[in-house]
This record gives sequence, C-alpha cells and structure tokens, in this order.
Amino acid sequence: MKERLKRWIPAMMVFAGFIAGWEATVQIFNIKGFILPAPSAIITALPDAWPDLRPAAIGTFSSALAGLAVGTVFAVLAAIGAARWPAVRDGAMPLAITANSTPIIVLAPVANAWFGLLSPWSTILVVAVLVFFPVMINLVRGLLSAEASELELMASYAASRRTTLLKLQLPAALPYLFSALKVAAALSLIGAIVKEYFGGSQARLGQYLTLKAGNFQFEEVWTAILLASAFGIGLYLLITLIERRYMGWHVSVRAAKV
Repeated sequence: MKERLKRWIPAMMVFAGFIAGWEATVQIFNIKGFILPAPSAIITALPDAWPDLRPAAIGTFSSALAGLAVGTVFAVLAAIGAARWPAVRDGAMPLAITANSTPIIVLAPVANAWFGLLSPWSTILVVAVLVFFPVMINLVRGLLSAEASELELMASYAASRRTTLLKLQLPAALPYLFSALKVAAALSLIGAIVKEYFGGSQARLGQYLTLKAGNFQFEEVWTAILLASAFGIGLYLLITLIERRYMGWHVSVRAAKV
C-alpha cells in the first residue's frame, strides 16, 4: 500500500501544481471568465449549477455507457468471426479501418434522422459505431497473436476450436482488448457529447454546454467539463481495476503491482 501511495505522490503534486498555477495565472493577469475562469470560480458555481447539471450528466453518461457496451459486444463477436474465418477477416478489416476514419459529425445527423432527436438510441448508435471498430481491430490482432507452436500444442491434445479459443486465444487477446477499451471509454464520452450538439433532449451535457456557452455562463460550462472529465477518469480507472482482476497473470500487471 505504501509503495502504491508513493507512486501516486508525483502525479498528485503535478496536479496540485497545475491547479495552483491556473488559479495564480487568472488572478495575476486578471483573465476574464469568458476566456478562462479560475478553478475557485468553477467550484463556487458548481452548487448553483448542480440542479440542471445532474440530470444532464446522468442522461449523457448513461447513453455513453450503453453505447460502449453495445459497441463492445458486437465488436467482440465480429472479431471472433474475423479471427476464425480468413475470408471474413480479409473482407471486414479494410472496411473496419475505412469506417473508423469516418468523422463523428457525419454520423450524428443520420442517427437523429433514424431515431429522432429525443431518442437516446441516436446517441447510443453513434457511440456504438465509434467504439466498435477500435475494439474489433485490436481484438482481432490479439486473437491472432497466439504463437503457432501454442496452436499446434492445442491441436496435439485434440482440443476443439471452442477450447482453443477460450483457453488460448482469448487470454492472449486480453491485453489488446483492455487497451482498446481504455481508448473506447474516452471515445464513448466524446462521441455522446459531440452528438448532442446536433440536437436532442435538453437534459444532456451537449445541450447544456451549448445553452450555457450561448448565455456566456462560462463558469457553468466548466462545471460540465469538470464533471465529464471526472466521469472519464473514473471509467478509465474502472477498466484498469477489471484488467488487474482478470489479468493478474500478465507481466504488465505483475510489474505494476511491484
């Protein structure tokens, strides 16, 4: 425990120094709030903003989590199929790489037209598509990373394809999967908020940010940014905890515990 705390001390010091420098810069140079509000002003505005901010955050975060879950499930299924059949892989991978470069602003109006502005499924679709391809591409690489000698050993034991997948390929792919999920966690929140800029319920962070920025209430804007950042960090840490739970055997996790 003491060793872990020692590893956190540099990060905590850098964070505290950054906040202190931010506050001092705003105060010394008298920077206006519409350009960059001070951290103290943001914290002061949080209690007044909370009644409107809370339902907006819940709506956005729930859609982001749902989209992340849907996109990950379909990505895992597609990756298993692509790793199993070379023909599927040869056809799907170039499409996945091409679709992964599609800007999110192209997807948002289409999703709104399909499901309607007020439906949460429009946001869930955008997030699912956004996280699908990174997870799929990385997981395919992971499933194919098993050594040929290991596959031959499984075949010599007359292991079925299902057993080989569960006992060899999926464990070998876990580092790739968790790396992709850490990226997808950030993408899910970004995708949800950006999509909401193009319309939706008022109880969403994207609409909240648009409204408050339009009214020049920039302290409230930064409270939303602060809350979104905290949620993103929390989701990242949750994935890291799950990674340590199910990948304790991996060298990267063992090294982190030392």
